[in-house]
Amino acid sequence: GDPGHHPVKGSRKALAFIFAVVFLDLLGVGILIPVIPYLVRQFTPAALAVGLLSLSFAAAQFLASPILGALSDRYGRRPVLIVSVLGSGLAYLLFGLAQALWVLFLARILDGLTGGNITAAQAYIADVSAPADRGKNFGLLGAAFGLGFIFGPAAGGALSHISLQAPAYAAGALSIVTAAFGFFVLPESLPPERRRSGPILARELNPVALLRHAFRRPGLRKLFLAIFAWGFAMSGLRSNFAVFTLVRFGLGPKGNATLFTFLGVVAAVMQGVVIRRVSGRIRDQRLAVFGLGTMALGFGLIAASPALWVLYAAIAFTAIGSGLANPTITGVVSRAAPAAEQGAVLGAAQSLQSLTQIVGPAWAGAAFDLIGPSAPYWSGAVWILGALALVASGTPPAVEPAAAQPTPVV
Repeated sequence: GDPGHHPVKGSRKALAFIFAVVFLDLLGVGILIPVIPYLVRQFTPAALAVGLLSLSFAAAQFLASPILGALSDRYGRRPVLIVSVLGSGLAYLLFGLAQALWVLFLARILDGLTGGNITAAQAYIADVSAPADRGKNFGLLGAAFGLGFIFGPAAGGALSHISLQAPAYAAGALSIVTAAFGFFVLPESLPPERRRSGPILARELNPVALLRHAFRRPGLRKLFLAIFAWGFAMSGLRSNFAVFTLVRFGLGPKGNATLFTFLGVVAAVMQGVVIRRVSGRIRDQRLAVFGLGTMALGFGLIAASPALWVLYAAIAFTAIGSGLANPTITGVVSRAAPAAEQGAVLGAAQSLQSLTQIVGPAWAGAAFDLIGPSAPYWSGAVWILGALALVASGTPPAVEPAAAQPTPVV
């Protein structure tokens, strides 16, 4: 390509590494999905324990994401990425070794606290991408996410034939390999002159204060509310969908695995291929609005689906919509923040997503039990339309001009 198109020396290589880091990370998360309920059942029959386990992870991540993001603005992305992936690896090994329920909780909390890798990966991408390319490069992260979720559960199911603990050990080994890979191969993307300087203040380590500060930014408040609204609907779907398909269509684990694989494939194609084609030609705000509209349609169709083929169509709409909305909204948020605050602002956005993983599933479960099986989905469509209205009403101006050349990766 022409030099103006790829301003960053080595950025392709760096993007490939970040893709690998996120893919391996999500593969580790996905590997555990099929076995978590059975690992918990060794210690307690309560279904609530499984829910609390994912809640404890999300709560720890909510607290840690903005802090790790702020640390990466000060000390660089590379050390934060490596340490957080290593933390995940140790947490998975602990999860496999657990002889008591509290150890499972300790492992998930440790993983959540060190799980700033997504924030650091997003900030890394912002560092090495020209502002105009951020939306499509964030799409790569989404594709890595999707692929991790496609291959992870399948690998976890296969490994569970060896033992219930085998998937956790495999996830731990994967993370440790990824950390080593990062240590030897990944260059730093944030040069010292672009970092935040001065001592770390107590308020920078307070996630609530960091969120408040990010919310005060002109134009970002609406985007953050939109991220929360559609994340709320989506995390409700993730946690409730298997219950919904069992009650309405009698689907078991295998049928659900097929549906989730289908969702993952469509989302990965959207974010890895389609977004990279259309981003830059169509404004991110437009893509996000179109994506949220498509997602709302998908949710409405899930609620109304009379037959399984309609459910597949609904899932396709949902995946296409989220594949368009997620990276483009992240791109708009990233461009509204200066280089030295990418980690903090993207960390705040990630923190909000963790918050939706705490409240979304609780709402979906309550709505399902008290109102009816389709309630999480039609109410989810309403939340997504709220997000659409917020994004459509205007996005913040970019801090850096689109022509600005990002710094080369050294």
